[in-house]
Amino acid sequence: MSSLLLSSVAALTRQQYPASKFSSPAKSALLMTSRRTRRTTSPSSTTINRLFTPSSTTLNLLSSSSDAAASEVTRSNFSTSTKLSPNTGGLRKLPVVKSPVELLNRAEKTPKRLVKNDTTIKNIRARSQKHGAEYLNALTQALCIPLRDIVDGYRREFRRLHPFEQVVADLTVRARQRKDGVTLESVLLEIHEARKLILEAGKDWVYRAKHAETAREATRFTKDGTDRLLELFREFAFEPVASMVDLQRSLRSAPAVQLNTPAVVLVGAPNVGKSSIVRYISSATPEVNNYPFTTRGMTLGHVEVFWSDQNEIARAVVPDDKRKAKDVSPDILKGKYAYSQLCQVMDSPGVLVRPEGEKRNEMEELTLAAMKHLPTAVMYVMDLSGQAGDKCSSVADQLQLRREIRKQFPRRPWIDVVSKIDLGTADGAIEELEIILEGAPYIRLSIHEGQGIDELRTEVLRMLGQVRVVLDAMAVVDDRSAR
Repeated sequence: MSSLLLSSVAALTRQQYPASKFSSPAKSALLMTSRRTRRTTSPSSTTINRLFTPSSTTLNLLSSSSDAAASEVTRSNFSTSTKLSPNTGGLRKLPVVKSPVELLNRAEKTPKRLVKNDTTIKNIRARSQKHGAEYLNALTQALCIPLRDIVDGYRREFRRLHPFEQVVADLTVRARQRKDGVTLESVLLEIHEARKLILEAGKDWVYRAKHAETAREATRFTKDGTDRLLELFREFAFEPVASMVDLQRSLRSAPAVQLNTPAVVLVGAPNVGKSSIVRYISSATPEVNNYPFTTRGMTLGHVEVFWSDQNEIARAVVPDDKRKAKDVSPDILKGKYAYSQLCQVMDSPGVLVRPEGEKRNEMEELTLAAMKHLPTAVMYVMDLSGQAGDKCSSVADQLQLRREIRKQFPRRPWIDVVSKIDLGTADGAIEELEIILEGAPYIRLSIHEGQGIDELRTEVLRMLGQVRVVLDAMAVVDDRSAR
């Protein structure tokens, strides 16, 4: 498996943010009128393929399960041929765009500070020509360079974004587009075209001042050129830069996700108990990651896992009670356990059954993007009581949704959970579920009565271990590619 896994992971590449193409001046004029490792000792390929015997207190990673997880992971684009970043966070590194007022004020002051009359030139006309040409050139550069940096900076950073963040950025921009029609590509295009107009005009005015017939004419060209260049900025660059400031604020506010940490994402229809599960099994109070395109965030909990790498066997041990995690003696980590790690448990927004071809909303796309691009296992949660409280969360819809998502992610580490089992189940629901599962195990869970809790923790641990195997293998790829 290792050679296939390593070669597959190494071959993955990032999606490129397409550079806009610019064509004729007529098209330009038309456009102007409308705008991321945890690096521990990685298991060898022999370790990954080793067959272990399960234990009630330790997680033994079966090679078949690891192969399945690795195969699915390599099919997912959460890795690239570049070194794995410890978190997404790329959106927070996007270039900071100054307000158009600040850019304009700085540009006006720049030539006054940099350009002085050359008193060594005795000829008044020649001195005025030189001063005017240098003044207008400095102003042109002061106006154009920040615009160029905005366009180049964003295109460069978007090419470096993790695929999950590319989705987040796209969803953010689409939400903004519905609000006021503004897209990132259109804004960058407008800024690019505004810079071209200012640059061409600046060259023209520099030429005029440099070739003025008299000192007075050179002075007049300097004043008129200054006024015209500032006017062009206000007319064509001011509004798109202001829009870019707003877009930047939204994009940079997106939360970062740890990429080198094993995670389990809870998926299901709305109101099926995912948040309650996250809160119950988390080692600490879950946090909420809010995204700029919605008022509904992703609840992120943590499970403290104690890993052991004895004899190159990847194992994990977790306390039976989440409250005991903080009381584990540090001596344990020096002896039996190699290290502890806070693994992630994510409650994703609800997903609905939709007709073929119908677009999903932003939160559904965020859930699917997390499954596709992040190093996660899947816990599919169902409420088969018929009391989910949402017309889109009927038993039939939940079972159909399970079919669809499992078909889309057939080899992800996966466990099915029937929550709120203390409320009972609708007639025939369990029977239909068992037909769908084709003999695969599932968990009957009642947090209220404590049913299925231990089994749930064991399964979460098992899946976290599968994801960790893949992450460790990916770390090997990073080390080899860096040499």
